[in-house]
Amino acid sequence: MHKILKSLLLTSIVAFIFCFKTANVSAQDFDASMHRVVYKGDKGPGVGKNIIFIATDHEYRGEESLPALAKILAKKYGFTCTVVYALDSAGNILPGGSNLRGLSILDKADLLVMFMRFAHFNDEEMDYIDDYIKRGGPIVAFRTSTHAFEIKNDPKWEHYSWDYKGPKTEWKDGFGEYVLGETWVSHYGTNHKQSSRIIIEPSEKNHPIMRGVKDMWVQSGGYTAEPKGTVLARGEVLNGMTATSEPDKTKKLLPVAWIRDYKVGSGKPGRAFTTTHGAAEDILNEGFRRMVINAMFWGMGMEKEIKPNNDIAFVGPYKPTTFNFDGYKANVKPADLAGFESLIMPGEIVKKKMK
Repeated sequence: MHKILKSLLLTSIVAFIFCFKTANVSAQDFDASMHRVVYKGDKGPGVGKNIIFIATDHEYRGEESLPALAKILAKKYGFTCTVVYALDSAGNILPGGSNLRGLSILDKADLLVMFMRFAHFNDEEMDYIDDYIKRGGPIVAFRTSTHAFEIKNDPKWEHYSWDYKGPKTEWKDGFGEYVLGETWVSHYGTNHKQSSRIIIEPSEKNHPIMRGVKDMWVQSGGYTAEPKGTVLARGEVLNGMTATSEPDKTKKLLPVAWIRDYKVGSGKPGRAFTTTHGAAEDILNEGFRRMVINAMFWGMGMEKEIKPNNDIAFVGPYKPTTFNFDGYKANVKPADLAGFESLIMPGEIVKKKMK
């Protein structure tokens, strides 16, 4: 009898531990899923490939532009596209927040697309990013991603900060400089008052990323940039917020789109494309939208799939918010963006509470 009771007790303990661990994993998975919206394609050259989008910037409404691009790549080309968001305490999307979970999926990612600014994620999420760039995973980075991280008083990750000046000298000026080829420098012209015409670099007009690209004009203003890499296009600052505005003759053409091969330490080399534009309304321009979608194919080594007439029309309704620093569509959960016919972006514009 004693042996039977002992055996039953041991079985119960093992079962309890198993259930506890299973519940724990499920809770973690559930928490991560709250931060994600997934668009899964079923036909096209991207079937079986995973693209991960990280959307958390304060001003340019990357929380809107990235799911719009993800839908196009999933529906029309078959990719599985997962957009990961930072959330507030109520589980709503918080642009520019650092409460982000679920980057474990980077382990199986074929491309990382970033629209970030001044993020400071927890150790676990930073580990996934660090592992991804050490394996040379391809990156497409929008605008404020040149200053994607601002990490202070954290010796493990402070070298990722956009203004890092510490002992890891190869990381001077952080992730933007070391990986993308440029960190944050300054605005070039008056943002919100001067838009930009994007002009393809003559020597790169036949680059795969520029196939079918023409008539690029974006509403976001210029950045000062002299990147390490191959410049694909330069920006002409305009005296106004329309495509027909006159050029600002006091401003020279500066790089606004470039590519480079990066390599972190002893890691593997990887491809990176960066543009200093990409606000939610910028992708309304067909030329700009085609360039960045082409760049995603190029990043994954799929140049043969870049056709000048590839379908890049929006999937579902896209009604972008004019970029601004302190107002965004609030009370929206990632789940509200699920499905190819969901509206981007629902909600009402509210003022953001700053730190």
